[in-house]
Amino acid sequence: MALQIYNTMTRSKEQFVPQEPGKVKMYVCGPTVYGYMHIGNARPVIVFDTVRNYLEQLGNEVRYVTNFTDVDDKMIRKAEEMNITVAEVAEMFIAAYYEDLKGLDVKPATLNPRVTDSMGIIIGFIKDLEDKGYAYESGGDVFYRTAKFKDYGKLSRQNLEELQFGIRVEVDVRKEKPEDFVLWKAAKPGEVYWESPWGAGRPGWHIECSAMAREFLGDTMDIHGGGQDLQFPHHECECAQTEALTDKPLSNYWMHNGFLNIGDEKMSKSLGNGLLVKDIRERFKAGAIRYFMLSTHYRNPLNFTTDALASAEKSVERISGAVSNVKHRLELAGNADEAVVSKEISDKLDGILAVFHAKMQDDFNTPDAITAVFDWVSLANLTLADNHVAAADLAALLKAFEEMNKVLILTSEAEEEVAGEEVERLIAERAEARTNKNWARSDEIRDELSAMGILLEDTPQGMRWRRK
Repeated sequence: MALQIYNTMTRSKEQFVPQEPGKVKMYVCGPTVYGYMHIGNARPVIVFDTVRNYLEQLGNEVRYVTNFTDVDDKMIRKAEEMNITVAEVAEMFIAAYYEDLKGLDVKPATLNPRVTDSMGIIIGFIKDLEDKGYAYESGGDVFYRTAKFKDYGKLSRQNLEELQFGIRVEVDVRKEKPEDFVLWKAAKPGEVYWESPWGAGRPGWHIECSAMAREFLGDTMDIHGGGQDLQFPHHECECAQTEALTDKPLSNYWMHNGFLNIGDEKMSKSLGNGLLVKDIRERFKAGAIRYFMLSTHYRNPLNFTTDALASAEKSVERISGAVSNVKHRLELAGNADEAVVSKEISDKLDGILAVFHAKMQDDFNTPDAITAVFDWVSLANLTLADNHVAAADLAALLKAFEEMNKVLILTSEAEEEVAGEEVERLIAERAEARTNKNWARSDEIRDELSAMGILLEDTPQGMRWRRK
């Protein structure tokens, strides 16, 4: 089966064929860095990290670009509020963004271009649009001449005539048409600015991504991703800007994740209902947050509750427990390098992996891919019930899990090591309590371990532990 991606532009699933075999150019709209990442921001971050992981597992080299908008109205207001510079605001929240990526087990992008480092290419892009008649200056601002681009509205399926009278259109007497949007904004007194052919100012939001995407990925990329809310106006305007200049498609495939809601409202910083990722990470591990995000198809809406995250954490603990138990038994079993995997285990693992890949290739159907992971958990637990299971079968189980987990990243060795160290510490403390005949403390520790889902077992090799 070939990878199928739902393309927002065509409203249909299409076979994914990169422009250059084995190489994928992918752009995902990044944050405006005036605050901490909220859980709604984390959805596209995790979704497109998973997409990239799977594309890489299929053997592709992925050039993954995510921008930082490090100057705009919100950042100027934040700088005034904090009594620091816009650049200092950017540095503070870019550092926090990277911390959240690490805390979510998300790999950094190949490139994170910043608007402030890209001013020359942005100004050049606008000038080229002006030279082609798609942009005009008025009152120190530069606007895009929307009516000149005949395909405006093709991505979001918006009707231009309706937009002329719609509530979304900003009323500005300097515009030729109400639906024209700003490419360059004249600086107000005291604001940060850059010099340009049209005077001191800074870029509009939409032009940033068009200019940076073209600079780092060329005229046409393979995949452009982002949240559903970016279809219009942001991605629509990107299309209009870039395609007017290049006469080529901006992207061959458009992917948009659904909203993450709290109650019945879309979660966002502007609504004041944005739960911060840094706070959620204090309560829940990365695997639980990723599981929660990936347990619903990326194009569907997702409702956030702490109960849903707690449920996700229990599910990840089941997976992690099975993995730990297989690793423990493999350590006891010895070297598996020379042994042959049994046909029964091999066939069952092949079946599980076939389902996993079929689901991932069906527009990244992570909920059903996770079901395949639980089929693996069931097989692992059944296999572990055999006291004479071969080392080769245990190694094959781990290899199959790692193939799936490398994409979803529901467990990590780092987290397992930290959890394992805590268990070992408690076991050592319990052994000391028993030596000192402190039976009350010994029983307390056993209860603590039981609450953590840990069972203690006496073996010929000494005291061992495993997860329930």
